[in-house]
Amino acid sequence: MKKFAVVLSGCGVFDGAEIHEATMTLYAIVKNGGTYEIFAPDIDQYHVINHYTGNETDETRNVLVESARIARGKIKDLATFNASEFDALIFPGGFGVAKNLSSFAIDGADCTVDLTVEQAVLGMVIKRKPIGALCIAPAIMAKILKGALVTIGSDKKTIAAIENMGSKHKITNHTEVVVDEKFKLVTGPCYMLDANILQIAEGAEKVVRTMMDMEI
Repeated sequence: MKKFAVVLSGCGVFDGAEIHEATMTLYAIVKNGGTYEIFAPDIDQYHVINHYTGNETDETRNVLVESARIARGKIKDLATFNASEFDALIFPGGFGVAKNLSSFAIDGADCTVDLTVEQAVLGMVIKRKPIGALCIAPAIMAKILKGALVTIGSDKKTIAAIENMGSKHKITNHTEVVVDEKFKLVTGPCYMLDANILQIAEGAEKVVRTMMDMEI
């Protein structure tokens, strides 16, 4: 039974984790015989968006606290993550990845990545354990893992930023995944393409099953 660590970046597509991608990732893990624990960094969000109006608010919210909404309260601070305790690590997408886990949405190829995220990813690389990234999350993998092969679908601006960070990109359609054998990194586009929830479920499951099939 493979044990996954799932890293969230808040709650809601525009300022946190994409809820469909997060939920379908958790579902795919259990459906395919795995288990999971959920993590998020204990940091403030970059900003808060009213998902009804699309406008920014003057609130301050915490990424760990907001992620706990999706986790139904069962969540841990990413600073406590130990790669030795897990078989795989996966990041659903959402703008929170590019705003909270990193500054990619603001700084593009010159972005920085949250230290606890970087440490978690590198910890898995050292132990040769699979890493998964959905939607925009492959962009921060490209920043952490120089030269990695990833996909975010077909968005030209994001592809250019990934390549400017020294990594490689492969254009994909719905439910296609890209595997970087060197880093044991599996990526899929999800909502970086115009997708429906069924395609998100299929894409998340394809990433999860590919990770589960890798030797650890």
